[in-house]
Amino acid sequence: MAKFVIAGRADCPYYAKTELLADYLQKNLPDFRIHKITQRPEVWEDWLKDVCEKNEWSHKNSPIIWRELLDRGGKGLLLGGYNEFLEHAQLYYDVTSSMTTELMMVIAQENLGAHIEKEQEEEALKTCINPLQVWITSASAPACYNLIPILTSGEVFGMHTEISITLFDNKQAEEYLKSLVVETQDLASPVLRSVSICTKVEEAFCQAHVIVVLDESTDKEVFTLEDCLRSRVPLCRLYGYLIEKNAHESVRVIVGGKTFVNLKTVLLMRYAPRVAHNIIAVALGVEGEAKAILARKLKTAPSYIKDVIIWGNISGNNYVDLRKTRVYRYESAIWGPLHYSRPLLNLIFDSEWVKREFVATLKLTATGRQCGGILAAHSIATTLKYWYHGSPPGEIVSLGILSEGQFGIPKGIVFSMPVKFENGTWMVLTDLKDIEISEQIMTRMTSDLIQEKLVALGDKIHFQPYQSEHKDLVPDEEKNLVMSDAADFLNRIPQTTFEKPQSLEFLNGFEGKTVES
Repeated sequence: MAKFVIAGRADCPYYAKTELLADYLQKNLPDFRIHKITQRPEVWEDWLKDVCEKNEWSHKNSPIIWRELLDRGGKGLLLGGYNEFLEHAQLYYDVTSSMTTELMMVIAQENLGAHIEKEQEEEALKTCINPLQVWITSASAPACYNLIPILTSGEVFGMHTEISITLFDNKQAEEYLKSLVVETQDLASPVLRSVSICTKVEEAFCQAHVIVVLDESTDKEVFTLEDCLRSRVPLCRLYGYLIEKNAHESVRVIVGGKTFVNLKTVLLMRYAPRVAHNIIAVALGVEGEAKAILARKLKTAPSYIKDVIIWGNISGNNYVDLRKTRVYRYESAIWGPLHYSRPLLNLIFDSEWVKREFVATLKLTATGRQCGGILAAHSIATTLKYWYHGSPPGEIVSLGILSEGQFGIPKGIVFSMPVKFENGTWMVLTDLKDIEISEQIMTRMTSDLIQEKLVALGDKIHFQPYQSEHKDLVPDEEKNLVMSDAADFLNRIPQTTFEKPQSLEFLNGFEGKTVES
């Protein structure tokens, strides 16, 4: 039996002609067999060089054809290229090819398209075979406990995508993590391939496809704001290094929580530049809090309120913009189908409530309690779901991303702004109308973010909160742009105490690595 291997560049017209002739011979000769190999144009030369070195051949063009001696074993016997194969077919089988050059070119392009499609199918198959690797940092945090059931429900990544979850925390949390592993296994989720723990720094984020960064633990020590900001750097530097070193090249990093979310996100981008474009901060928690307050006022369901925009610092000075907000299924004199909606500001006639009581309630919600984990987990899971499958068509989503100067926001800071998710990425909604922000409001939002970054990196010694002559009043021209000063403590620094994050102790609690301050 004669078996020929025909390999070539996917877009090579001579490979196309050789392939069709070989197909004809295989169809009409009982003992003639072929095996075809195609490679993308950009990798063909390297692939050919490796094959030739391995078999001690000398060949430089596409295609390359060799014969495998099935009954003798050993390496193949090089036949040559396009011309040599045509001569062999004519000499031994009295068959030749009359394909025109034009047809050769057409088939070559079809071959390239088929090769790319095959690669995509194989990649999709690998996803089914190899589960999606999901890592959760600070896994002893309450948010992790609430996040796991959502991830394993299949709602986030889909019922056809298996996942493996790794819980990453320090050595002191190991016993708790073991019990969490058992409880997760008890869910018997059809999409959960495995769940494990990791306390060794050098193994962190190994081949991770998704990394969820939660708030780190605190140890109740009193520090200044400046020390709190600077203490974020060691952990983010370590995480950035490990992400660059160990994570999958297409890893997606999502930062959630209630503490310096924007700052941690921009630091991770700084220390993991290779994947900076895939690092985002979750702002849906603030959206959810605002929708719940508005729903109580209107006596409706929070899920019926859409398009609340969160601008600025997710865990600090941010603004809840209601100018695009709409209410669906609202019971009133005007009623319509399910897709019918009305502007929220047309339904709340008490503008003073919006400017004062709404803001005060939102401020109290943000600063008056610790994040229990349910809201943080739901916000993270929803953002991940949108990232993988797209956000609802026509709906505005708030997301913390690196500013490129959109809406007049200074470049280089992580800022919450309106986006939509589609095709595995997000797009900033720069085409929205009537959402201009006054210079005073923009300055207040950006000033704290810029200073947080400068102080954390040591480029500025003291944090100086932005001072406004009308800090408690929203200007008339911005009456629908509501302030949610979730970091009101910034204006009360002398009286404020801070819990020191366990950045250094946290790192020293891991096995195998310590970090000096």
